[in-house]
Amino acid sequence: MSLDAHVRMTRGGLELDVTLAAPDGGVVAVLGPNGSGKTSLLHALAGLVRLGSGHVRVDGTTWADERHHLDPSSRAVGLLAADHLLLPHLTARQNVAFGPRSRGTSRREATARADRELDALGLLDLGPRRPAQLSHGQGQRVALARALATDPALLLLDEPLSALDPALRPQVRAGLAARLRDFRGTTVLVTHDPLDALTLADHLVFVEAGRVVQEGTPTEVVERPRDAYVAHVVGLNLHAGRADDGDGVETAIGTVVSAGHAHRGPSWVAFAPSAVALYADPPRGSTRNTWPVHVTAVELVGRTARVRLAVDGAPEDVAPLIAEVTAASVAALRLQPGTALWAGVKATEVSAYPA
Repeated sequence: MSLDAHVRMTRGGLELDVTLAAPDGGVVAVLGPNGSGKTSLLHALAGLVRLGSGHVRVDGTTWADERHHLDPSSRAVGLLAADHLLLPHLTARQNVAFGPRSRGTSRREATARADRELDALGLLDLGPRRPAQLSHGQGQRVALARALATDPALLLLDEPLSALDPALRPQVRAGLAARLRDFRGTTVLVTHDPLDALTLADHLVFVEAGRVVQEGTPTEVVERPRDAYVAHVVGLNLHAGRADDGDGVETAIGTVVSAGHAHRGPSWVAFAPSAVALYADPPRGSTRNTWPVHVTAVELVGRTARVRLAVDGAPEDVAPLIAEVTAASVAALRLQPGTALWAGVKATEVSAYPA
């Protein structure tokens, strides 16, 4: 049950032009900032809105193109939104059985199918409960079971974990991952959470302003981001530049030296926030990349802090450096907006690759 889609449409002021492809059993995660077109993409795949042009084909069957549009009820599609929308007057078991029943399955068979789906998600004992008796996390898993009980060729998940309490997300994410591993259809997951994308999907698609800016496997994207938003999501510092002879790449923040690269021409350099060391005075020793900087923001999370740094003399539109340091370093260096420092990154911590 493969997905082949080219979605082109206009919604408000957004021109959406996105291509998606996935094999049987594949999970594609679509990420992007608010307003980038992610939910509009899901609605087009589900048939809730018409294409302007392009096509949606699933398992070789055309669901939509310029002249043809199947209604949602005629598509083998399951849609799970952040708000699970369970029918309040039905039990969890009855909610899951509702889909098979509406397609003509006998009550006995539909109930048996509902129990299998609930059992797969660790919810069999909650079958007799009504939605008001379920936690939000339990209700979300029941909604997933309901979507899967109809054997959709295409499963669409719109921010399925975003409304959950942070303490519940790991449990629900683990249950979702286990069930998706056994799902024979294709899944498209829209999320803002990089952890959801990296742990649930085998292919990532990043969308900005209605266009794909990067796609690839999680490993490919993490190792070689090619867009500022992508770098932010995966937690890396990223700068564009040009590699010439030698081991340096000329960027807007100066020459960034890597441990060595074989290419020349347009390039990216990337390094982790944890690789950025902060100093009160110009560093000495083996650190080959150093910059005078000043702090623009400090965010403390437990015993670590993410520090945003503006490079002195760099253009205003250049992405800041992000450093990850200990809480002890925040205190020792008295880090606060405006604090002048030096930042350093060892060449061995820098990845340089063709743009």
